[in-house]
Amino acid sequence: MINHLPILPILIPALTGALLLLPFFQNSIQRQRALSLAATLLTLLIAILLFRSSSGATTHYLLGNWEQPFGIVLVADRLSTLLVLLTAILSVGVQLYANAGTDEAGSFFHPLFQYQLMGIYGAFLTGDLFNLFVFFEILLLASYGLLAHSGGKARIRASVQYVTLNLIGSALFLVALGLVYGTLGTLNMASMADRAVLLREDQLVLLEAALILLAVVFGLKTALVPLQFWLVRSYSAATAPVAALFAIMTKVGIYGFYRVHIGTFGHQPALTDGVLGTLFWVMAAVTMGVAIIGVLGSKNLRTLTSNLVLISVANLMLTVAIGTREAITAGLYYLIHSTLVTAALFLLADVIASKRGAAADHFVAARPMSGHTWMGTVFLIVAISAVGMPPMSGFIAKLLILVSAQTSGEQLIAWTCILLGSLSALVALSRGGTSLLWHTTGSKAPAQKTSALPMTALMLFVLFAPVMVVLSGPLTDTLASIAEQLLAPTPEVALQ
Repeated sequence: MINHLPILPILIPALTGALLLLPFFQNSIQRQRALSLAATLLTLLIAILLFRSSSGATTHYLLGNWEQPFGIVLVADRLSTLLVLLTAILSVGVQLYANAGTDEAGSFFHPLFQYQLMGIYGAFLTGDLFNLFVFFEILLLASYGLLAHSGGKARIRASVQYVTLNLIGSALFLVALGLVYGTLGTLNMASMADRAVLLREDQLVLLEAALILLAVVFGLKTALVPLQFWLVRSYSAATAPVAALFAIMTKVGIYGFYRVHIGTFGHQPALTDGVLGTLFWVMAAVTMGVAIIGVLGSKNLRTLTSNLVLISVANLMLTVAIGTREAITAGLYYLIHSTLVTAALFLLADVIASKRGAAADHFVAARPMSGHTWMGTVFLIVAISAVGMPPMSGFIAKLLILVSAQTSGEQLIAWTCILLGSLSALVALSRGGTSLLWHTTGSKAPAQKTSALPMTALMLFVLFAPVMVVLSGPLTDTLASIAEQLLAPTPEVALQ
């Protein structure tokens, strides 16, 4: 059983999604919820076992026992299994929240949800660049349906834009794959690293062009400027559990940068220190500038949270640009923190909107909310975490990124971006919290009995901020070992 762990996070949601399409489950939302939740919890258990097993040697899983280059290989190292575990934790909270009733707003939520997870898990576990493209397409196809779930003009419009841009990204991805394969003769990531050192100068130019194209593709998936304008409209239009699940979507693009540009080709300065190195810094800095404008101009909590996602990807891109062990360690800590805090904010925005009547989550005066004190406390914890103020995990994450910047140029860009981004988030969340919690008018709303499921999901994400602080020592040590493995893969990883 232990030898088959790498395939299970992909196989379980794939089979569950197929079963959920059968009439037996389609005729009962309760049966759909039960099966989907059971599969999600089982995958979480598998993810925990997989992460623990990866502390030793990297595990390779050859589907059908076909050797490379003829078969598909899955690679379960510390980085991939960490992100699988993070996705599994996120999926449990999202599943609990959706089971409270959001899943009934449209058709096929649970099958789409499972196929979305299948694509995300596959993207993290694949050891082949072409299969990264395949899993990208699987998760994107499912996300199209989830984005349009429950209908509405805003969601359909956002879905069309989202589909169009990602189809363009898919076309560019295929062109980049063709250049890489034509230059190296393989798309296995470990083999690419070995063969790249043997290339002539003219071949290196073609490979650099392919890496620039891949940077554009990953930049689109991550929502980096100038490819960011789809994110705010899509995330703010999606239902709360879908938006919370999408918190991991931009991290798939960041994973692509880590795995391909740093892990596979980062040891070749000729490829990564020229145009690509400059491109990474420009992407990070300009994205932060655009995100700050969006944060300060947001008129409701969902839009503000979507713009905070842009700030998080800009901060993560800084760690890609720095590219050192310390920067990747900081980036992984920040990646975990920002994913769960963003998910909490999306769910919190939905809970607040349900309590404020027609005003929803807009920053306008509305009737007082029931459970005002509790909502204010949760908002304060999440806001402090999102801004990056002590004593929450966001402060540690941003401090680690700042410390990882060593040269004067790196420090100038990193410190400017992070401090301005944090200041804008502080101003926007302070203003938003004041409007949502204190600017009230009219009589108090009648007491509402809130379902335990959404509150459980929300608190699951909220509590991770203080837990990450308490466990910051062993957690950063673990992340440092993951960064070391990424930067210096062992010879056994390569499959010729």
